[in-house]
Amino acid sequence: MPVRIYLDQGHNPDNPNAGAEGNGFREQDLVYAIGQRAAAMLRGYGFEVRLSRPTPETQLGTSVATSLAARVNDANAWGADYFISLHCNASDVTAASGTEAFVYRRDTDAEWLAYRLIEGVTDATGLPDRGILARPGLYVLRKTRMPAVLMELGFITNPGDAALLAYSPNLFAAGITNGILAYLAPQ
Repeated sequence: MPVRIYLDQGHNPDNPNAGAEGNGFREQDLVYAIGQRAAAMLRGYGFEVRLSRPTPETQLGTSVATSLAARVNDANAWGADYFISLHCNASDVTAASGTEAFVYRRDTDAEWLAYRLIEGVTDATGLPDRGILARPGLYVLRKTRMPAVLMELGFITNPGDAALLAYSPNLFAAGITNGILAYLAPQ
């Protein structure tokens, strides 16, 4: 049976749970496009992929809590092997740049997957590696039954990162795909 990857394109197209904005872009639009491209690439390698937002208009839940629960419940019910939530970071410091990841706990399969995902994205995009942090309070990491990683792909508030996210989504998709392939490669 093929490996099942659940790609969660963070946030909704509109409130509740709309994403960050910066440099004329909306987080939910950027991660939607990146998720679509990553899903196509992964399917090309024989993975089974489910997207939290299969269309740009897909609205999950009626509050932030129900939006997050809808994503996690769908991944759990589908029997995903891995859960990857895609996001854009934001900061008041417009020079802040790079890719980072969050996991529920260190020294787990999720941390190793996160390491490979960051490596794939930073190799593909040239963005700095900001590392991996444990964030057990994040709902999508706490409630999933499979290894789960929340990726902050780049800073929507940094003009360079934002342009890369908007105009080169295939680089991020390739980085995610390469990270998954590296993680699953025989040791």
